[in-house]
Amino acid sequence: MVVAAVALGAFAAATAGQTLTGGNDQGESPEVTPLAGTTDASAAIGVGGGKTNSISSAAPELLTVAKTTAAPLEAQKIAATDQIVQARAARLAAIEAEKKRPKFVRPAEGRLTSGYGARWGTTHYGLDIANRMGTPLVSAADGVVIEAGPASGFGLWVRIEHADGTVTVYGHMDTITVNEGETVQAGDQIATMGSRGYSTGPHLHFEVWDADGLKLNPLPWLNEHGVYY
Repeated sequence: MVVAAVALGAFAAATAGQTLTGGNDQGESPEVTPLAGTTDASAAIGVGGGKTNSISSAAPELLTVAKTTAAPLEAQKIAATDQIVQARAARLAAIEAEKKRPKFVRPAEGRLTSGYGARWGTTHYGLDIANRMGTPLVSAADGVVIEAGPASGFGLWVRIEHADGTVTVYGHMDTITVNEGETVQAGDQIATMGSRGYSTGPHLHFEVWDADGLKLNPLPWLNEHGVYY
């Protein structure tokens, strides 16, 4: 009985070995059971050595790219356009103001007390316009101050040359508020009314000389330019 049992065991072992070898020969793969509790394929097959920075488990690096915007550039364009529009509006306003600006004015406000012509046995070459001491005296037209200071008989005077060569003369003033070489426009203050020199009271003595130095009657000259007393 002992011999029979040994022989039976040997037969069973031989049969089991043939079964396993035969299965491999037929190309069948043995069933592989995944490691329990893992979803990482590399961990299941033992790749990566447990390192968290391995190629198979590393997350892709994300680069932050700054977004470009056209807003600042558009704002600059709008600001530049606004500046151009404002500058153009200012130029147009200046042109309109220049058109409306009077080119000839009264040299002084006051009462006409003496005109051009014979007076006291001599010739009076200007107009006398009387008013209070310190009354503003202004340039009758645009021009350049060619003299400002003391003058015989006038006490103080100012002479202004205009574009056509005409010179206007202002005398007997109390103070002078312009300097030689200064450019003035019609209506700009040049002095204050006084009574210096040969004078009997505060007034402006106003003369007009042509380009050749001939002394003209100031009243028709003013009237020709729309100015009246």
